[in-house]
Amino acid sequence: MTRPVRDGAAAPAGADVLTRLLPRLAQWSMRPWQLVRGAWRRSIQLRVITATLTLSVVVVSLLGITLSRQITDGLLRAQAEAAVADASAGIDSAQRSLDAAADQTPAELRQTLVQIAETLAAGGSTSAATEPLYEIVLLGSEGAPTYRSRAARDSVPAALRERVSDEPRVFRTYTAIDYVDGRSVPGLAVGGQITDPTGEDYELYYLFPLTEQQQTIDLVLTALATAGVLLVLLLGALAWLVARQVVTPVRLAARIAERFSAGRLSERMAVRGRDDLARLAMSFNQMAASLQHQIGQLEELSRMQQQFVSDVSHELRTPLTTVRMAADVLYESRDEFDPVVERSVELLQAQLDRFEALLTDLLEISRFDAGAAALNAERGDLRDIVHKVVDAATPLAVQKGSDLVVDVPTEPVMAEADSRRIERIVRNLVVNAVEHGEGREVRIRVAADDHAVAVAVRDHGVGLKPGESSLVFHRFWRADPARARTTGGTGLGLSIALEDARLHGGWLQAWGEPGEGSQFRLTLPRVAGDDLRSSPLALVPDDVGDDAVDAPGVGGPYRRLGGRVTPSDPGEPPVPGPARGEPAPSSAGQDTEPSEEVPRHA
Repeated sequence: MTRPVRDGAAAPAGADVLTRLLPRLAQWSMRPWQLVRGAWRRSIQLRVITATLTLSVVVVSLLGITLSRQITDGLLRAQAEAAVADASAGIDSAQRSLDAAADQTPAELRQTLVQIAETLAAGGSTSAATEPLYEIVLLGSEGAPTYRSRAARDSVPAALRERVSDEPRVFRTYTAIDYVDGRSVPGLAVGGQITDPTGEDYELYYLFPLTEQQQTIDLVLTALATAGVLLVLLLGALAWLVARQVVTPVRLAARIAERFSAGRLSERMAVRGRDDLARLAMSFNQMAASLQHQIGQLEELSRMQQQFVSDVSHELRTPLTTVRMAADVLYESRDEFDPVVERSVELLQAQLDRFEALLTDLLEISRFDAGAAALNAERGDLRDIVHKVVDAATPLAVQKGSDLVVDVPTEPVMAEADSRRIERIVRNLVVNAVEHGEGREVRIRVAADDHAVAVAVRDHGVGLKPGESSLVFHRFWRADPARARTTGGTGLGLSIALEDARLHGGWLQAWGEPGEGSQFRLTLPRVAGDDLRSSPLALVPDDVGDDAVDAPGVGGPYRRLGGRVTPSDPGEPPVPGPARGEPAPSSAGQDTEPSEEVPRHA
């Protein structure tokens, strides 16, 4: 079956299957390497054993090569010296025999040469039951074999023949002796010149088989290899045993530390003996006992502090109610007072409002600290919450001279969430953006993908200094302590918002640069309890670059064309999540769906 392609050619349908299978095959092929790499990184014992085996193999190999060379050289040197002595004596004897046949005819001389060669060859045979000690090859001046025993003429190397024919001396070299029956054994060739009475030169070669020496060398090499393998295995076993004795207590300490960090403060290491590992176990146990005691003290102090905050907050409710009633009476009658008293009544009313908000936030914080905060998650549209918050923040934006611009998808952004808590988070972000936006535009964006929904609030005010993107979520933290809070904030809003986000299993993260403004991003899973892997919106705004901004305080969108993205805080985000400035994944709520931009002008 074929399918059409762009250029009109026909491509097999199996090509698509192969294209899909290739990444999986590559992944499967890499799995063994990944497993080995993971085991190498995790196991000290494996690294110690591997290093020991590697060094042992190198040392044993070098030792074996050195010993084998020394033994081989010793055996061959002794055999070569004996062979050269025998061959020299035979060549001298053959020359003397030729010198004694000076009165013979050429035919008789050739016969004498054959007899001399046969005599020499017979001297190499000890008995019929054993191999000859050497073979004889007699070559004429033109290279024709005048006599040879059982060895072939090709057993004499050409290089040796050149040296023998050039100089009347005895030369030797190692070669392979080829027999006429097809066998081939390593051997030593020794040759020299002899001259008959007529002045014709002949080449006489002794071929000494090195079968016994080769067998001896093979036996020695086998013994060395066996001893080397056994030695390497023994060293590996010793390394495993030593590493196990050292690593086992370390692994036990790691497991105890993991359990200790998980809250099982009574875990201790077993102390055996009086060695260094026993002292390590004793020190670890002492440290664990000290930490348990200190953690217990801190937990008790934390419980006392939480109880104190909760009790004080509750106890202050009663006098606050009484003061509130009296203040309301005064506030309603403020027109009857002189201007100084009237202003005092208004200040009293404003500070009581702030005091009441502070008590409410303290009670909420105490619920989070006590683990009593409950999540009432219901499926709803995030756009409705955003519009509700923006409507409520519009009067403040009018007062500050800021424009609120809402950018939401046309499709519903549904998620399982506690609408009260999400509204509180978004309200905190929008109010803070308006208060710190220096009268510039504030943009609220909503986006979604298959797994998560997100709200980003962008202002163009003073921004955040490096390192402040995580400090903003600390309780009672302020970027500028001298800066007045016209809206009467308590300093707990972002801290409570962060706890609300964590209660949903979401992220609340901040980005900012001095003079570039800031952006806060809330990311929630579509289904309560799901793990977040990414956010539909980027944490670093797309408009961060090098071009100038529009004049502050005027309507219209905030524009930047191109430029670089530079996160202000290189540290970790305040809660687990994707890295700061991550590219937003393709999502229906951001790139593929049409969106409506609803300006809400101050």
